[in-house]
Amino acid sequence: MKIAKKTSVGENLFYTFVWLAIFLVPILNSKLMSELHVDFQRVVISWGKIAPYFIVFIINNNILVPRLLSSHRYILYVVWAVIMLAAIFGGIQLLNFRYWQASEVLQHKASFSDLEWYWNVVLGMFMIGTNTMIKLYYRALDTERKMVQMQRHALQAQMDYLKYQINPHFFMNTLNNIHSLIDIDAKMAKQSVIELSKMMRYVLYDSEGAGTTLEKEVQFVGNYMELMRIRYVDDVEISFEHPSSAVCRRIVVPPLLLIVFVENAFKHGVSYNHRSFIRIGIEVTGGMLHYRVVNSRHGKAADCGGVGLDNVRKRLALLFGKGFSLDIDTSSESTYEVNLIIPVKNHG
Repeated sequence: MKIAKKTSVGENLFYTFVWLAIFLVPILNSKLMSELHVDFQRVVISWGKIAPYFIVFIINNNILVPRLLSSHRYILYVVWAVIMLAAIFGGIQLLNFRYWQASEVLQHKASFSDLEWYWNVVLGMFMIGTNTMIKLYYRALDTERKMVQMQRHALQAQMDYLKYQINPHFFMNTLNNIHSLIDIDAKMAKQSVIELSKMMRYVLYDSEGAGTTLEKEVQFVGNYMELMRIRYVDDVEISFEHPSSAVCRRIVVPPLLLIVFVENAFKHGVSYNHRSFIRIGIEVTGGMLHYRVVNSRHGKAADCGGVGLDNVRKRLALLFGKGFSLDIDTSSESTYEVNLIIPVKNHG
């Protein structure tokens, strides 16, 4: 048998308020009749007439629906519901006939119900139907909430997967750069390790959340560019323009998003035989971040795609849906330009 699911807090509160109101009706009715004192004997009798319906509700709500209807045993649910109604209201008719109705003292004073048995059954069926619909409604809300939560978890897992696919790819290239420097200039290699450690600190501690400040992303890109400056010295013209630290500190962006385009620019835009350039610019206007990366292009340079850029496209789609713009201009034979526009939040 399927284990009964827990009732939601909202559903329990709803039932509590409804039944509290129903049981308060006899007391309120006495007050409305302008009686000096509440006749508790009549109140108790009225509660006795309400009690069978409350029992029907308890059995249906806590036993029949969770154990039968929720496990899709509809025929068995209907059978047990009929048996329950027959047992409760049939028993009431028997008690009324044998005890209260047979006594002149108790007659018309302590009867469980003033209605005929078939009307009791009809009202009982109505109560079961109402209770079942309310329960299924709250169950649907709970299922929808869980589905949304699962989708969020799946989305976050997919974004983390894409993000951490970028990290090994990025660090592999960086370590290759440092390896090349060891044979050329040991001092520069040491400086590169320091810059790399700053970057690793950012990846390990500052990029775990869904968002980080633009200031930290700019610092991360800056550290990477310092590594590249050490390697290429004067062979490459490198420029990086961005808003002031005060502005960047207030802007929230997805972590490890900007570095992919910079890495691709260095990977595909630098030539050892020709002067090369990489120009990076960031502007924030009207709640949108405009990110521009332009690098030199030499001959039939490979398309700046690869694992990193493919992943960042997927990640952008997951993060912003259709609310972003990524334009890659390859029309010029000498330059390769990337323009990214994404919505950003103000950190305050």
